Amino acid sequence: MDAYRNSEDVPLLADAAKRAARYLETLDGRAVAPAAEAVEAVTRFAEPLPAGPTAPAETLRRLDEIGSPATMGMAGGRFFGFVVGGSYPVSVAANWLATAWDQNTGLWEVTPAVSQLEDVALDWMVELLGLPPGTGGAFVTGATLANFTALAAARHAVLTSAGWDVEGEGLFGAPPITVIVGDEVHPSVVKGLGLLGLGRRRVVRVATDGRGRMRPDRLPRIAGPTIVCVQAGNVNTGDYDPIADVCDAARPAGAWVHVDGAFGLWAAASPKLAPLVAGVSDADSWATDAHKWLNVPYDSGLAFVRDPEALRAAMAITAAYLPTETPRRNPSDYTPELSRRARGVEVWAVLRSLGRAGVAELIERCCRHALRFAEGLSAAGYEILTDVVLNQVLVSFGDDTATRRVIAAIQADGTCWAGVTVWQGRTAMRISVSSWATTDDDVERSLAAMIRIAGTAANQHDT
Repeated sequence: MDAYRNSEDVPLLADAAKRAARYLETLDGRAVAPAAEAVEAVTRFAEPLPAGPTAPAETLRRLDEIGSPATMGMAGGRFFGFVVGGSYPVSVAANWLATAWDQNTGLWEVTPAVSQLEDVALDWMVELLGLPPGTGGAFVTGATLANFTALAAARHAVLTSAGWDVEGEGLFGAPPITVIVGDEVHPSVVKGLGLLGLGRRRVVRVATDGRGRMRPDRLPRIAGPTIVCVQAGNVNTGDYDPIADVCDAARPAGAWVHVDGAFGLWAAASPKLAPLVAGVSDADSWATDAHKWLNVPYDSGLAFVRDPEALRAAMAITAAYLPTETPRRNPSDYTPELSRRARGVEVWAVLRSLGRAGVAELIERCCRHALRFAEGLSAAGYEILTDVVLNQVLVSFGDDTATRRVIAAIQADGTCWAGVTVWQGRTAMRISVSSWATTDDDVERSLAAMIRIAGTAANQHDT
């Protein structure tokens, strides 16, 4: 098929845009969770491999008619289940254009436009997040790969200081690396450590306080090659490890400090919330997600390293067929992937459209919505388990069984969707507010539904 070469092929793209726009326009009027019959219908995708061609328009129609009703309404304003944002329209549009460009964003000489866009987006992000000037960065898939990438640079740096070439010699016979984490470290950090050969179970865990923050007074003595992982934005409470104190303790011993800031690092973009990340610029590396609080499409993780050469040393590859010789930055020298999409395009588009003030307003608005949820649920008699410091709310509706029953009923109702978690031994509903699409009306509608359903579930239990 000579796709895109004939004028009759162009309507296919127009039809896709029309269907996508209709999907977004109708989100507000549908239940957030897909209906049971829509979920059951996805089995219709499981057909035998076609023996011959199918009209592309028919394939697109089938994709939309079966797939769209079976999606969770994550792009709307009342999905609070994970720390993910709905994509800004400009980021969706930029994503579509970048997909049409179909650039394998690895080498400046081959893909100059998207390479330049990534460079600019990374520089803007460093400035926006208050990271040290000259910090290097990389676009990856998400928080797991962002942590992995930054920690690979950390592994390189601490072993180089110990006289060991880990990229050349591997870990066999290498000086041991001590990895220190908080008790409430996110699993993506632990997974990254495992992938790097540093072990998931051999980490040194530091006790946390009643808000999930690492206790710097419990840090062990630091000696030899050491990486300390701190958290900016606890996945349950939204709270922060005392980054400045940890950096002060680690620096004299030459330890590397890594910040897992998948969503919490974005507080640095708000003058009002920036005190939460005090000391973050003293760290050596950082991981975050643009598809969380910048509200760009999946996937868009970001890894930052104070010393760009440490990142490059851990990631760069060469081959005879690759035109890597250039005075410009080759994106593939800083990421685990050689072949990847142009993730920086959407970040550039949103940052250019919102500017510094717009990003700050987005962050602050989500935090205001979270506080309103806590106030409303508390006034209705339900227990808020910890202070709301950012965009996360933990609420209990009674004992564990009652809380799980209420959460299931809220999810089935469809007005909104929030998830279940267990935090410091208590089962709770976790409300995460991260979407640009969430309005005051969305919050009030969701709050009313939560209170109504919780009351009904409690009454049913009483009888």
